[in-house]
Amino acid sequence: MSSTLVGISPTLVEVPPVVHDLAGRLRPGATVVPVWRNEYGGLTARLEDGAQLVDGAQLEDGADAPGRTTSRAAGRSSYLKWVPHGSACPDPFAEADRLVWASSHAPLPRVLDVGRDRHGSWLLTEAVERDGAIATSAIEPRWRALAKRSAIAVGLGLRRLHDLLPVDTCSFVRTAELRVAALTRSAARTRNAAVTLRGTSLGDPPPVDRLVVCHGDATVPNTLLDRAGRFVAHVDVGDLGVADRWSDIAVTTRSVTRRYGPGLEPLVLAAYGVAPDPVRTRYYRALWDAEEAVRVRRVARRPEPRRPDRGGHLRRVS
Repeated sequence: MSSTLVGISPTLVEVPPVVHDLAGRLRPGATVVPVWRNEYGGLTARLEDGAQLVDGAQLEDGADAPGRTTSRAAGRSSYLKWVPHGSACPDPFAEADRLVWASSHAPLPRVLDVGRDRHGSWLLTEAVERDGAIATSAIEPRWRALAKRSAIAVGLGLRRLHDLLPVDTCSFVRTAELRVAALTRSAARTRNAAVTLRGTSLGDPPPVDRLVVCHGDATVPNTLLDRAGRFVAHVDVGDLGVADRWSDIAVTTRSVTRRYGPGLEPLVLAAYGVAPDPVRTRYYRALWDAEEAVRVRRVARRPEPRRPDRGGHLRRVS
């Protein structure tokens, strides 16, 4: 099994057999290298070699699910995002829809394949390159060592995304009102008083500063940089949609502070080209935190997958 140290606080991650099997179907003979595992059960792996994608078959979840796409990716690396059933991660099909639309306007990965089976769902995208090299996440240690330069690149990248994506043709919406309504529905389903409090105590959102197509998870790990530390593209756009730009800015500035260190928020705001807005920043961070609390509870309720070990006993799948 392939394994490596991945994540913000690097830990050893082993690729589950179901992901190895899936990678073998999509890219026969490819080397599977884990690059990210999130706290909600999702795993992203890089598939390395010059293999071609096989023809897609119909999905196993019923006639209403579309078949996998067929594409060729000879000589290029690709990234496989796998989401187990019941995960709190955004649906790969929802992300694929957003990528297909948004990638015609802004720098984003190209969709190669999306599908679902009895184990979970997946999204295969082409690696983003510049000058013949694969762009890397801004969370990598080398970019944290160049914190000021990286913070500026993150701010410039977010502004570029907001400027390039057209609001008038975007069918995806993620306003504060819709997000609070979703939190309230979640609280009603779970009858969880803590969720209800966090969802409804937010109150009315501040007036919209500027409607843009927001990334939805515009954090440092989801920003790609080239070898010189310049912005290249964004990834993980499963929550992309029209909203006040501060729903992104508030999350981005906090992510930079958390990942690179204190004192960098002014650099991000200056690179983006906006003055500080404490009211909107405070509101959208609180809204983000409320949603994260719901996701964490969903993970806690989800049973871990298990499979027999060599002695016939059940054990957790890594």
